[in-house]
Amino acid sequence: MVYLLKFGASWILPPGIFIVAFFAVAAYCLRVKHDPKLAAAIAALTLMFYLLCTGFVAEKVMGSLESACTPPPTIDDLNVDVIIMLGGGALPDMPDVDGEGTLCSSPASRVLAAVRLQRRLHVPILLSGGQVYSDTGAEAKIAGRVLRSLGVEDKDIIVETRSINTTQNAKFSVEIMNERGLKRPLLVTSAFHMRRAVINFEQQGVEVIPYPTDYMVTHSPQFHYTKLRPQSEALMFNAMALQEMLRTFVTEVFKV
Repeated sequence: MVYLLKFGASWILPPGIFIVAFFAVAAYCLRVKHDPKLAAAIAALTLMFYLLCTGFVAEKVMGSLESACTPPPTIDDLNVDVIIMLGGGALPDMPDVDGEGTLCSSPASRVLAAVRLQRRLHVPILLSGGQVYSDTGAEAKIAGRVLRSLGVEDKDIIVETRSINTTQNAKFSVEIMNERGLKRPLLVTSAFHMRRAVINFEQQGVEVIPYPTDYMVTHSPQFHYTKLRPQSEALMFNAMALQEMLRTFVTEVFKV
């Protein structure tokens, strides 16, 4: 009964209510306006939008990105001399436990992975990420403060604050690595973002060991009819995945 209520409610709340409305418009065009071509076009676009709003499609699309790179099977035997963690968004004026400015959910998940890896590998963490917009936080600086509050020593924290995209993350991180004689990086970023990040570092002449984190969908999905209900979260996941695929294509073809 709980699942049925969720399924039903999704059709009277956005985005489900809009899907119902547009299907109704298509039916109106067919039955009242007698315009089957327009009705078919509206129905086709609405069906496409509906599919992008389903968890069933989101698991497939996002899952294909997240499975592109896998973490190494063991950690303690890794031959690395630095952990590179890429930024992913920060809020500058939000109160935090030990200061002002907080990380968004994705980089917060990356920080958690980076700290746990650092305690196993005993190598420094290079935080890469600047202030992307005037009203966003300086990602690496805020992440550095969080690392210190979690017990990471200053000597093990390297901060790179110039980059505002993944291409610059790779470029400026490699510059710091060369200055410090670091050659074997372990790269930490969100799973859906890892493939493009690896390509960017390869274009800088550096081979990284990927350690994806911040997974958004299960990679062993089981079908349930509620995954066919329209959800704004599923639409967001699909939009993120399609945007990432486009950016990866541009990175591979145009090297930017």
